[in-house]
Amino acid sequence: MNNILETEVVIEIPFHDVDAIKVAWHGHYLKYIEIARTALYRSINYDCQQMEESNYIWPIIECNLRFIKTATYGMKIKVTASLVEYEHRVKIKYMIVDAQSGDRICKAYTVQVAVNMKNNEMCIASPDVLLERLGVKT
Repeated sequence: MNNILETEVVIEIPFHDVDAIKVAWHGHYLKYIEIARTALYRSINYDCQQMEESNYIWPIIECNLRFIKTATYGMKIKVTASLVEYEHRVKIKYMIVDAQSGDRICKAYTVQVAVNMKNNEMCIASPDVLLERLGVKT
């Protein structure tokens, strides 16, 4: 499947994210992918404020993480977010790697759907505003 849009961020694992043996707690990986997802949306000027202004919210309805190796205190990780579906839902795949060695640490994906804020109904297709931001509809 082709990536429609892709971005990456580099994050240094902070002390407050690790346990006594300096391993990042698994729950923080959601934060790391959220940072990459935010960067992805910002790259098309469709961050939270623009979503709200367009009268749509995009709740996450599914999230999956598969851990391969551990991230440790001070390690710099590269988180790549790739938009792989957009027509009826938004699916973003993530890859987290050690920024220095390139070793894979975690792979993940999230699924979001559009909800019309005017009637609080879930949309069966992505609204035009997203398609326009992606450049697939004018």
